[in-house]
Amino acid sequence: MFKDIKKKKRELNKESTIEVLKNGREGILSTISENGYPYGIAVNYVYHNNCIYFHCSNSGHKLENISKNNKVSFFVNSDITILPKDFTTHYKSVVIFGHASIVNDKEKRDAIIAIGEKYSHPHMEEGIKYIDKALNAFTVVKIEIDHITGKYSDETN
Repeated sequence: MFKDIKKKKRELNKESTIEVLKNGREGILSTISENGYPYGIAVNYVYHNNCIYFHCSNSGHKLENISKNNKVSFFVNSDITILPKDFTTHYKSVVIFGHASIVNDKEKRDAIIAIGEKYSHPHMEEGIKYIDKALNAFTVVKIEIDHITGKYSDETN
């Protein structure tokens, strides 16, 4: 169902792929609009409990698309070094295919705390107070991973 990486020598092992996800700062979520066009948008995210979580507004394009077709892809790129004189780029990347759903209650709170830990770790005491006051002001989406691949390019390949 899912295609293999064309250049097998560039495939990251599972552990390295997960490290890219854990350390990535931004991912690109791609959904399908009702008109059939893909819709890609950058989101802050966390890899938590073997899933991807991100937060967003309680309404909008992402959620409309997910409600009509919950199949999504998610892309993370890291360790990017452009080498102009060599006409190449070194990088690590991850591509995920999965199903997105809205989470609520304890899972929602746990996920948003995990996002806070990733992006605002030194400020979590204040962050938890904010989360508890504003929990209904945003939506948390979970991507359950159906397929994941990692890839890299560096000077050795």
